Amino acid sequence: MYALFEEAGKFMAGRILSEAEASAQVELDSGKRVKVKAAAQLLKFDKPTPAALMAEATALSQSIELELAYEFAPEEEFGFADLAQDYFNSASTVQQVAALLRLHEAPHYFRRAGKGRFRKAPAEIVQQALLAIEKKKQVQAQIEAWSAELVAGTCPVPIREQLYKILFRPDKNTPEYKAVVEASKASQRAPLNLLQNAGAIASAWDFHWQRFLFDLFPKGTGFPVLQAPPIVDDLPLAPVQAFSIDDSHTTEIDDALSLQGLGSGTVTVGIHIAAPGLALTPGSAIDQLGRARLSTVYMPGYKITMLPDSVVQAYTLMEGRDCPAVSLYVSFNEDTLEVQSAVTRLERVPILVNLRHDQLDERITREWLEGEDQSDHADVPVSRATLGFFWRLAQTLKARREVVRGKPENFNRPDYSFKLERESNEAPPTGEETVVIGTRKRGAPLDLMVAEAMILANSTWGQWMAQLGVPGIYRSQASMAPGVKVRMGTKALPHAGIGVPSYAWSTSPLRRYTDLVNQWQIIACAKHGATAALAAPFKPKDAELFSIISGFDAAYSAYNSVQSSMERYWTLRHVQQQHIEELEASLVKEVGGGSWLVRADTLPLMFSVMGANGLMRGARVRVKLGEVDLMALDVHGTVTAHLDAPTDADAVGADAETEEADEDEAMAAGPLTIAVDLSDSTQSDGS
Repeated sequence: MYALFEEAGKFMAGRILSEAEASAQVELDSGKRVKVKAAAQLLKFDKPTPAALMAEATALSQSIELELAYEFAPEEEFGFADLAQDYFNSASTVQQVAALLRLHEAPHYFRRAGKGRFRKAPAEIVQQALLAIEKKKQVQAQIEAWSAELVAGTCPVPIREQLYKILFRPDKNTPEYKAVVEASKASQRAPLNLLQNAGAIASAWDFHWQRFLFDLFPKGTGFPVLQAPPIVDDLPLAPVQAFSIDDSHTTEIDDALSLQGLGSGTVTVGIHIAAPGLALTPGSAIDQLGRARLSTVYMPGYKITMLPDSVVQAYTLMEGRDCPAVSLYVSFNEDTLEVQSAVTRLERVPILVNLRHDQLDERITREWLEGEDQSDHADVPVSRATLGFFWRLAQTLKARREVVRGKPENFNRPDYSFKLERESNEAPPTGEETVVIGTRKRGAPLDLMVAEAMILANSTWGQWMAQLGVPGIYRSQASMAPGVKVRMGTKALPHAGIGVPSYAWSTSPLRRYTDLVNQWQIIACAKHGATAALAAPFKPKDAELFSIISGFDAAYSAYNSVQSSMERYWTLRHVQQQHIEELEASLVKEVGGGSWLVRADTLPLMFSVMGANGLMRGARVRVKLGEVDLMALDVHGTVTAHLDAPTDADAVGADAETEEADEDEAMAAGPLTIAVDLSDSTQSDGS
């Protein structure tokens, strides 16, 4: 005797070995023995054998037309044997089991009503289900058609239109996504390679550019036409001749410097910041643009400004103009360089000249500033005495910060510059330009002068706002211990990494939204003094400040990632253009599988290599490069020679700050990751 029973939603059959009142022991064809409750037994039979029964019944079940079975079925509840009798005009064991299997797999026609019992679904439900099934078939057919087109080398328009969503933020239930997965599997090609071959991606550069726009500027990078409001404050004219120091491509000139009293025993350093905060107001149309973008986005050969150029030009510190500014005047003892006083003024500042460091770095050197080089440089419109004082002050301020910081800042790696050879930087690059990569040693004199002056201003203004009870946006770092990150908040907390008691970004209001917010607060301090907290746009514990911080953190991180990716593209493009086949590099991190991450000695490039087994972190090697993949932003190499052993510090990774910087850089060094998962099923679910 055999029995058919249901277990965990599956129908099974086997030979009955023993039977009690409540259950039976049944042996399956596999030899496995199971106990089956009486309530789970659906049918007892003598023949055919269980295996033959299930095979015959499964085949026969597919011949049962569901529409016809639905017509035959009674309106009231019925059993599977009843349907078999009506449909087949008989009810053999095989026919009964076939009817059971068919009923079970068609819940849109028949609803279960108990053990082996069913009831017809309402006609309107059946109709809806049939429409859904038909739609599912059509969707699956569309997936298969699109997949075939991709494999054949053509990209369907719907996939092209959703390309970046499919690759980076997909809805995995859409037919477009499933077609890419199916085509990748069928062609045995990686999704990016498949799509590029099908013409969906015009070029590697266009792919990275369009991906950037999709992620961060889905509505484009243009601005509406807006008029920059004038500054209506009656501002006094400052008795100084200020100068700025930027590179030649800078149009948003936020800061300038001035010097008074040289040789008198007391010198006054002026740090002058462009003052859009005197004209723009929170909530205005231009403010909303800045709030949406939060920062200027930089990349080689191009930038996307936070504010429209017409607005920038209204407030930028352009040479030859008397420019509205928020000025910090710090008086120093000329001999000891001890701070004697600090005062903030709202005024118009005459801008003598906009110096460009890329044109002057080779001439304004340490030797020239300290008198070892007696070259005339008469064409430099700022005197050697003035620049020499700023150089001495910068070194002193840096040394004092390093005492607080606990160790010197690490300037042993060069800064790399990227120049694309093209007529104008007004439009995005095409990706085919020749790129020239240059180096600038960190801490170059002109750089250090500006950097230390801005740190002085940001720290001084941050402490001043805190003293007056005016909230601002601060950057802080509790300690230099490994893993302690820089945080943004509204409290004036120490910044251990810089070595100052507080640090509020305030010196780039044309380029960073946080600086514009802080400028509004500083202007309130300058105008209202002790009552500034009542007049400032943002009050203590203002939820808007926390919202701005959250948005800025996310945007700034995303923009930095974009800059890193674009710089990596142009570095790899440089490798191709210069036909570089070998590089010298230093081992940074072992990444497993015999692979090491290395940093090139002469290019801003980290990449993985094989063949460094047995070497230590910091060891220098010669590497033969493999093929550059501009789509994945990747290149691999093989070590061909061991050049130098590492120093002790390199070998043990003694500098936690350097280790952390390496980790951040390493995150951007790997190949591009997309969100297409080839393990996903391509069968449509009808959604």
